[in-house]
Amino acid sequence: MEKMDVSIVIPAYNEEKRIIPTLEKICGYFTSGVLKFEVIIVDDGSKDGTVQAVDKFSVNHPYVKVLRHQKNKGKGAAVRTGVLEAKGDLILFSDADMSTPIEEFEKLKKAIDEGYDIAIGSRGLPDSRIVIPQPWYRRYIGKIFPYLVRLMVMKNFRDTQCGFKLFRKDTGKTLFGELKTQGFAFDVEILYRAVKEKHRTIEAPVIWINSSDSKVSLLNAPFRMFLAILKIRRIVQ
Repeated sequence: MEKMDVSIVIPAYNEEKRIIPTLEKICGYFTSGVLKFEVIIVDDGSKDGTVQAVDKFSVNHPYVKVLRHQKNKGKGAAVRTGVLEAKGDLILFSDADMSTPIEEFEKLKKAIDEGYDIAIGSRGLPDSRIVIPQPWYRRYIGKIFPYLVRLMVMKNFRDTQCGFKLFRKDTGKTLFGELKTQGFAFDVEILYRAVKEKHRTIEAPVIWINSSDSKVSLLNAPFRMFLAILKIRRIVQ
């Protein structure tokens, strides 16, 4: 089997409009370097043409492939599927909207090269740079979740939810193999397990550009956040 340096895992749900620009950015970045790479799109039961768009793109880009969930299972389930399929020595999880530019990979890789098992992008550090912020109401709701995480689960991280994380292969496969949270809070479970299992983890400041096409519903968001964290605290022993 040919050695693979890095796998990029992207969960996708109804991303037909922006998945190709995202793939073009990722492929343009990695093909200009020396790392051998693959891109794994995990379609989480999309009802639009996401799968067809990726299939068409992959004809001329054989290192891109799509895995498909027949039904929508949740973001955590989609990332888990991709990570367990990944062949790279490093596994990068990125959101489909590229809110964190792919060039920020270098910051995370530098941390891994220095000996860390996990490097996570963060919007909450002094050197983080928010180019385009979220609307005020999303920023307000967004502050509740990290507060609950620090209050109820762990105080190790300022930002658990930035969709840009890099894992050593063995670490990523171990943690995602144990993952039980299928929805949006999966990052918390992964990092909570990482802390408990003593995987060396660092939070790195990144550039972040808000996407105006967010699919996260704010209806009953604080209550759902509380229940998700409560469940994670119960299942991670």
